[in-house]
Amino acid sequence: MYNYDIAIVGGGPAGLSAAYTAAKAGAKVILFERDKSVGQFVRTSGVSWICEMKKLEIPEKLYNPIKNYRFVSHKNEITIKGSEYRSCVLDVRSLYQYLSFLAAKAGADISINSNVVDVLSSKNNNRISGLIVNTPKGKTEVRTRLVIDASGFNSFVGRKLGYVSTWKRYGVGAEFECYCDQADPETWTLMVGSNYSPAGYAWLFPLSSNRVRIGVGIGKPESLIDPLKVLNNIIENKFKPLAELGIIQPIEYHYGYIPNQGARNCSVFEGLILVGDSAGQSNPLVLEGIRHAIEFGRLAGQIGSASLSRYCSKNSLMDYEHEWKKQLSSRIESALRVQSRWIGLTDDEWDREISILRDMSVDEFIDFISSEFSPRKMIKLALNHPKLVARQLFNLIIKK
Repeated sequence: MYNYDIAIVGGGPAGLSAAYTAAKAGAKVILFERDKSVGQFVRTSGVSWICEMKKLEIPEKLYNPIKNYRFVSHKNEITIKGSEYRSCVLDVRSLYQYLSFLAAKAGADISINSNVVDVLSSKNNNRISGLIVNTPKGKTEVRTRLVIDASGFNSFVGRKLGYVSTWKRYGVGAEFECYCDQADPETWTLMVGSNYSPAGYAWLFPLSSNRVRIGVGIGKPESLIDPLKVLNNIIENKFKPLAELGIIQPIEYHYGYIPNQGARNCSVFEGLILVGDSAGQSNPLVLEGIRHAIEFGRLAGQIGSASLSRYCSKNSLMDYEHEWKKQLSSRIESALRVQSRWIGLTDDEWDREISILRDMSVDEFIDFISSEFSPRKMIKLALNHPKLVARQLFNLIIKK
């Protein structure tokens, strides 16, 4: 049996970031990652925003910068060109391992190939007291004062204790990382309509001029189709714009789930914090959440370590709940309203919808697609773009 102040379940960006700040604050921390290496399986396309990466002090070598944004539908296409690099495509595996080095240097223990199989709790109040873990050293009991559930989509600890339920709405993504003859390394592309996804979108995200990620995301329960089947069809038929790439040869396969339901009603309990996808901290409009996982993982580690002197009570953890929801909740709700409009569009409607985006400046587009939905920005957009459909869209966003 081992004793720790904080045990973290999951070695993704949220768990690694929590381990880093908690250990840095002086807590005795252990992190359990079920895979054989950190970042072994990539479950995300890795799109993010450079200003956020700089704020989080992520090295530039870990992402490919993007300044142009292309949308393709059945009979329409636009490209919004920027003069500066604003978005990026992350080297996901290298990023995760970079975060693991930060945590290790701060003093956190990292146990790979370690699967948490059970949760220990008090019979009187269901308060969590430890974990049972299958590790390379055998089955291990870990006693801890606080658990941070960064297990991702499965929310293993929270579900095990009955605090949260399985996500009912979510996205499923299938992606090939490919060699190609020639890609524009400064432009990412989203493809929409029935050829690309029955309830979602497809993407082409470059890491260099010869390396791209081509993927399909499908919303559940709106569609029961396997995204891999759709992805294979897109690549085999070289739907626009894939023909521009020349030879396309997959070298790596990625598959993952992401919550698409909004934030959990509560993300803190007695001796427990939920973070990242466990808490529903992703942007539902384009289903990206690494930046939020890092930011709020660090917040969870800071507040979690500070709560040790207060017995990690729910009360002592509420600052975490209040802070991340203050920053993110309204943006998630607005993005869900836009997404609910987009999910049901026909091909003809998508052709018209893309024309709305054509009129946006690059700054307006980035605010929109990254879910920076402040009322001031959205009202300004509505005034600048008086088209009826655009105004309806913006009214959706700022609806109370």
